[in-house]
Amino acid sequence: MRPVWAERLDEGFDQHLRTHHESLATTLGDISPVAFACAVWRLAGPPTADPGYLHRHPRVLTAVFTPSAWDGTLTASATLAAPWPAAIAWPRDWVADRGWRDWPSLFGQYVDPTARDIAAVPHLRSTLLVEAPVPFTDLPPAPESAAAVPEAARLALAVLVREASALLTPILTRLDAATRPG
Repeated sequence: MRPVWAERLDEGFDQHLRTHHESLATTLGDISPVAFACAVWRLAGPPTADPGYLHRHPRVLTAVFTPSAWDGTLTASATLAAPWPAAIAWPRDWVADRGWRDWPSLFGQYVDPTARDIAAVPHLRSTLLVEAPVPFTDLPPAPESAAAVPEAARLALAVLVREASALLTPILTRLDAATRPG
């Protein structure tokens, strides 16, 4: 199975953080590490950093971390490209020779069909929405100053990558196995 995320944190990441320091300014010195970690996650990926410093599994369409609106703890939300549900996957008598298509892929990444594709044939794309609380006790404290941001950001991303992987890997493994030919 491919890893859920691969980190590519280099000097460019540190410069990227300095360029977007205003996005982190309100989180510095916060008593909770959650807001800082969520802000760093947003900065590490598209659209802020394109292609991003975190490369995700092809089925992961979106992945965000946010402070819970209920109590401020850490919440993950991910949208995954999924195969058709079993109820419609077989038999396919419902397709009525219309040429229904599933998720298109480009270089192994699941993508939205183009307007041209949709004009030619119908598409049915299934997704799964994962929303879950995430342990945050291993997050580093929010840094007190801008000078401490790069180290704290790297640590925070390592924790978020680990937790996202723990949450999503079992699901992605099953999805990949379900769509493997043979």
